[in-house]
Amino acid sequence: MIDDRPQDRPHVVLGAGPAGLTAAYELARRGEEAVVVEADTQVGGLARTVVRDGYRFDLGGHRFFTKSAEVEKLWHELLGEELLLRPRQSRIYWRGRFIDYPLRLGDVCRKVGGVELVRCLASYLAARARPRGPADNFEDWVSARFGRRLFELFFRAYTEKVWGVPTSEIRGEWAAQRIRGLSPWSAVRAAVLGNGNGRVRSLIDEFHYPRRGPGQMWEAMAAEIERRGGEVRLGAPVTRLVVSGDRIERVLAGGRSIAPRSVISSLPLRTIVGALAPRPPERLAAAARGLRYRDFICVALVLRSTDPFPDNWIYVHDPCVRVGRVQNFRAWSPALVPRADRTCVGLEYFCFEGDALWSREDGELVALASDELRRLGLGDRGLVERGHVVRVPKAYPIYDADYARRVETIREWVDGVVNLEQVGRNGLHRYNNSDHSMLTAIRAVENVCDGADHDVWSVNADSAYHEHSVPDEQPYRRAPETPAMRRPLSQETA
Repeated sequence: MIDDRPQDRPHVVLGAGPAGLTAAYELARRGEEAVVVEADTQVGGLARTVVRDGYRFDLGGHRFFTKSAEVEKLWHELLGEELLLRPRQSRIYWRGRFIDYPLRLGDVCRKVGGVELVRCLASYLAARARPRGPADNFEDWVSARFGRRLFELFFRAYTEKVWGVPTSEIRGEWAAQRIRGLSPWSAVRAAVLGNGNGRVRSLIDEFHYPRRGPGQMWEAMAAEIERRGGEVRLGAPVTRLVVSGDRIERVLAGGRSIAPRSVISSLPLRTIVGALAPRPPERLAAAARGLRYRDFICVALVLRSTDPFPDNWIYVHDPCVRVGRVQNFRAWSPALVPRADRTCVGLEYFCFEGDALWSREDGELVALASDELRRLGLGDRGLVERGHVVRVPKAYPIYDADYARRVETIREWVDGVVNLEQVGRNGLHRYNNSDHSMLTAIRAVENVCDGADHDVWSVNADSAYHEHSVPDEQPYRRAPETPAMRRPLSQETA
């Protein structure tokens, strides 16, 4: 079936995750025609909310906290009072002990011990005294800033569990992007004085969260896109991108063909290159094939209990269990759990698609999660009523030794296609949070519609935005509204 209006071609958005939907929403606000195509039957991408037997699962724990005034304004426009302000409580499971995180000075002293703290301090001071040379990998980056002792105690085991490769194979850019604002002194300052104004993002004490899970945000956004005349096509995987000269002339998705005015893509770079017609040069195809991703499995256990532990989530640093993080969904929002006499916890396992863990039967994974919950002291196996398994492919782009070179090769091609913008986590192969992904989409729409020249690839590139920019330094900026943009927002929030 051909869907082609040459005189009035729509903007085509690939992927209905946070970045793709934000792009379509911004286009629709401007009165532009936007068509979103999504392979899944549900919007939200990696940030969707899965519902099983009335229980709602957040895949990964999506806090809504940002230092972008534009993004925060958009969140409140869409959900209003449905966007709850939630207290944060989290801990680290380390050597059989639960340590508060953000750190509390007295708690750390009791559980880590004075001797170990002195060793960590000495190691940190020694690292600071040495000239800081280039740190190409995660191991060297963290050791140079925190000291070798802290790296070995708190960073190595958990990081290798998450990524499945030695820390020496993870590029230092990932550490710079995710933890630049954190240091022993900032952690101690937060432990003693608090983390005023959310100075260090990873230490914030509260955050916003949709009452019915993160998917509520994206469902509301999709509904608003359609109310404003856009279209969201689910179950429509992209199978072909027909390129002619320096333009994408056709998008084939879900058995339909669209001639786009522009294409804004949040699909993985590997997927985009694989869909090109004619076939791309081998250098480009090889770069795309070489990009790697880390996948994960969420095992949600329904417990005959009301409050097994108070945390939103617990980081599990102990290498003796496979689980990397445990979520308590009721602590995120009581509305995620339909029964007052039950609770639901999610155990997250990091793996590679197709490996032995990924390929286990669901029943085996539920049994594994039940046993590890018991071993961590977070719930007896007898409390487990049932379990559900959700597999999440391509959850985290891997920053290995060759990723930057491969991404640059693909970017050179993307920059040569005049009607293509890449956005979002997988669209840029960058470990962005949802707010960063949304900001890339806003900038991409400004490029497409306003003739702006934003470097979308630079958003959150060096972590300066991630940890240090504040709303007062980045004032809310959006193009002047058209009459279509002034229509009242729909009250429907899905």
